[in-house]
Amino acid sequence: MGFLILSIAIQAGLIIHVIKTGRNQIWIWVLALLSFPGIIAYVAVEIIPDLFRSRTAQRTARGIKKAMDPTADLRRYESEARVAGNVSSRQRYAEELTRHGRYDEAITQYRSALTGLYEHDPNLMLGIAQAQFAKGDAPAARATLDELIRLNPDFRSPQGHLLYARALEAEGNVTKALEEYQVLAPAYPGAEAAVRHAQLLKAQGRREESQKVARELLEQARIAPAHYRKAQKSWLDQAERLV
Repeated sequence: MGFLILSIAIQAGLIIHVIKTGRNQIWIWVLALLSFPGIIAYVAVEIIPDLFRSRTAQRTARGIKKAMDPTADLRRYESEARVAGNVSSRQRYAEELTRHGRYDEAITQYRSALTGLYEHDPNLMLGIAQAQFAKGDAPAARATLDELIRLNPDFRSPQGHLLYARALEAEGNVTKALEEYQVLAPAYPGAEAAVRHAQLLKAQGRREESQKVARELLEQARIAPAHYRKAQKSWLDQAERLV
């Protein structure tokens, strides 16, 4: 009796699913007349394929694949760069090298792409600076960004601007770093710039200013969309600890 009640409940739920999702109305008759075989058929034909097509499922599959073979993308991009040899393939390979912590190789790849029309390409130069900073060479990163700005005065990149401020901070040029953070934070698409600004102010003993920056960020976050608060949670948690 319990099994029968469960089967009827599942049938009813799936019939509602058919109606709400606009599936073929034949499924209503299949579910109503065939009971458990109808349930199996509907789940196999309609629900399981949808699950595998969902973004969540695709992200999960990519995550599993990367966990099982973390260098798969690196090998693929290396092959593409070797065969195609164009700027975009070299850039993808360099970006993946940076993600794997192979910074000197990444810099070499970026520099090899700085030719012809791309001799002063700002995105390639920014990639070099990111790899230099990641390997712990803040002065080189700052120098690369200075050259990028000189050669591409109209180029705008929030990530590049943040990297410039962080490089100045790492070099010990605190005054200039605070100026850059202050200019960048209000327009930066995320909470990181403001939090780093507040953290540096606190490190300099300017606690009240640090708390003010953190409070303003948290007030803005409270009226921001939920997806923003979710995406910026780690930075907003750090801001909470500053007030």
